[in-house]
Amino acid sequence: MDIGKAAILGIVQGLTEFLPVSSSGHLVLGKYFLGLTEQGIEFEVFVHFGTLLAVVTIFWRDLVDLVKTFFSLFTPQFHKTGITRQYNRNTNFRLLVFLIVATIPAAVIGLLFEEDIVSAFQNPRFTCAMLLVTALLLFLTLFVKKADQSLKAKNTILMGFAQALAILPGISRSGSTISVGLFLKVDGDTAARFSFLLAVPAILGATILKTADLLQAGIDANYFLALAVGMITAYVSGYLAIETLLGVVRRGKLYVFAPYCFIIGLLGLILI
Repeated sequence: MDIGKAAILGIVQGLTEFLPVSSSGHLVLGKYFLGLTEQGIEFEVFVHFGTLLAVVTIFWRDLVDLVKTFFSLFTPQFHKTGITRQYNRNTNFRLLVFLIVATIPAAVIGLLFEEDIVSAFQNPRFTCAMLLVTALLLFLTLFVKKADQSLKAKNTILMGFAQALAILPGISRSGSTISVGLFLKVDGDTAARFSFLLAVPAILGATILKTADLLQAGIDANYFLALAVGMITAYVSGYLAIETLLGVVRRGKLYVFAPYCFIIGLLGLILI
């Protein structure tokens, strides 16, 4: 792979990973219409790591607090205070619990329906239909009145199921989780922050699995520069995508991405 192509693919990966337009949907349709082939496990590992770094850069304070809270679980002081009291008083512990619980649906569904999910990625018409579903979800946020509710067990679990649904190609992970949060009257900034923190286990898990495959396959030293370029462009575009989406959500305009998803999905159904 040449450096120019790696840079373009890295930019596309970073933008579609976080903007509510479905990176998986673009992958399926790109392969169908443009004749794109898989870029190899090496490239996937590097660009996924780039997008992970983008999340870490923006939310590093939250992540540091969550890591500290996790390790505090093994201290005598935590057990002396009691789990119930910690849950009621410690916002970081409560957020950690919410993230763990919300991650479970996607993990379970991914394991139970792995073959069906793989088949869905081979069906571009299905992907187009799911892009229309994403468009509908985003459009409906237009009618959501500004809310200021905080995260609770019920709404974070439902956001977790929304993330599980986004395993399907064409369903945007960020679009579905943030939309569901808004429907449940969660403050937009809070819903977006939770959505991106929820992405960390998913992206980290995928990166670790693919890194294991990469270590078995080995890596060509001559290929490393292109991989590095892809990672950097994925990081930069991912960072800009997160900042852009956070600004859009704060202004209550998540629905602005609906027309794009609708047009791509409809054109796909017509042309395929």
